Amino acid sequence: MATFFGEVLSVYSRAVEEDDDDLDAENEDEQIHREIEEKREVHIAWCTEVAQSLEGSGSNKLQCSDLIIAVGPNAAGFLSAYVLNTESWDAVGHASLWNERSRGSSRQSIAPLPGEPACLFYRHRDNPAVLVCQSTCYIAEDQLFQWTEKVFGCLQKRGLSVMVLSDSPVAEYKTPDYLYGSAVPFLRSLKSSASKSQALCPALEQPNILTGLPAAVLSHCQVHQIPAVLYQCYTDVISPDSITMETYKPVLLCLSKLVKLEPCLSADVLRKFAIITEAQSNLYT
Repeated sequence: MATFFGEVLSVYSRAVEEDDDDLDAENEDEQIHREIEEKREVHIAWCTEVAQSLEGSGSNKLQCSDLIIAVGPNAAGFLSAYVLNTESWDAVGHASLWNERSRGSSRQSIAPLPGEPACLFYRHRDNPAVLVCQSTCYIAEDQLFQWTEKVFGCLQKRGLSVMVLSDSPVAEYKTPDYLYGSAVPFLRSLKSSASKSQALCPALEQPNILTGLPAAVLSHCQVHQIPAVLYQCYTDVISPDSITMETYKPVLLCLSKLVKLEPCLSADVLRKFAIITEAQSNLYT
């Protein structure tokens, strides 16, 4: 740029520097997003035998006729007490993930510790086509699609049937009628359009909706035309208890057709799978 006296001055434009700053900030934001996505990725780890079966099969799929998924402490406790209480089941895998509420299940290669919130897979020895999944860890909304895609991506969809058992607080149940205490806990069901089986309890009434992993699994089955039925238990107890677990007992009729179950358990045995907490009071301390 020339001045009035003919002096040539260099021109400085802040636009170039501002564009560079914006580009650097954008690249930094993208890197942060990538790191967050990697940290929140869901990983499925199988035992050596199952991993070899997946690699040996041409389609990288496991032959699975029935998948039973338990979501929540009471549903998982019910399966532990009534189904997984024999030596006929082998732990064959687990899902590892990290989020704000599930920090302990992020180890990819190490199975969760006993009592730790986790997502574990079991397979029946006499009938390897039957898989059981116990999920007691929180799965965030942005991880639900990953979970369903990766778990069902390992299974042969042809001939597959899915059953989901889920816990839910009764406060989330919407009804125009008053619920008496004796009516809780109770079961409600919801099926995919491909399911032709008769539900063992009344259907979930409108305007009630499903959320979390049960909703993601049922939606996946609906999209891929997989027969699936969900049994939602509405309870007023937060921690696992024997009464809520026994609410799932009607499904034993279906499960007994898949695998051999032990005779009905006594109340004392069932309580071993419940967490008993004594109320502490400091009124007189």
